[in-house]
Amino acid sequence: MSSFEDLERAIMDGEEERTIEVVDRLLESGEDPEKIIDEGIVPSMRAVGEKFDSGEYFIPDMLVSADASQAALGKLEPLLSTESAEKSDRAVFATVQGDQHDIGKNLAVMIFKGAGYRVKDLGTDVSPEEVVEAVKEFDADVVGLSALLTTTMEVQREVIEALDGDGVRDEVLVAVGGAPVTEEYADDIGADVYGASPFEALNKLDDLV
Repeated sequence: MSSFEDLERAIMDGEEERTIEVVDRLLESGEDPEKIIDEGIVPSMRAVGEKFDSGEYFIPDMLVSADASQAALGKLEPLLSTESAEKSDRAVFATVQGDQHDIGKNLAVMIFKGAGYRVKDLGTDVSPEEVVEAVKEFDADVVGLSALLTTTMEVQREVIEALDGDGVRDEVLVAVGGAPVTEEYADDIGADVYGASPFEALNKLDDLV
């Protein structure tokens, strides 16, 4: 089994210590950190997503795999060239104003980080204005908006309107999700992507970013 296959297996098994050992072995053999991310970590998290979508993996499986991939990224990120780091896609995530639920948003943050995105997590109860400011300051390519209540999902529309009003709507892709959110609703409010799961959103965004 090659070291890249070892890395995929370690991440998919959620074994953080073994993941770091494989990354160290790859680095010692002269592999480029960017290649380890692109050909090792990212495909591994894609495979985890496929298993989740097929019902073979569950949320706890995703969480431990995301932790393992995060550990690997933490090891590799300081070794990336400035050029490589700057060309990574950037995503801002928030649970919208009035909503304190963060499990889905936190899961999305971990998964997108594991897929190689540079992520800014704004937390919960985030106003449209705060999202707009973060998009501009972080130079974001993607905005992920979570709403777990029917009473707060309308704020996703308000965020999109605020982005439009500030003249930055065309600069970002907006992904929405959450228990009450549907694809029809996402289309109605002008979102670019609806994700029933973070992996579904990630896969759809891959075709657009």
